[in-house]
Amino acid sequence: MELVINGKTEQLPDGINAAQLIEHLGLANERLAMEVNQEIVPRSSFDSHCFKAGDRIEIVRAIGGG
Repeated sequence: MELVINGKTEQLPDGINAAQLIEHLGLANERLAMEVNQEIVPRSSFDSHCFKAGDRIEIVRAIGGG
């Protein structure tokens, strides 16, 4: 299935969920926020949120500093 992740089109398996996507991208231990089609997906919903072909996903990592 084709998804747009941070502006880049990627082919991923049908039925992939948000948690699996984060793992696939190597971001499992990162502090991040995810938006799908301009709607925030709570981290507590990552395991149950499945994507549909054409979804536009934005992932932002939190970076500490001062």
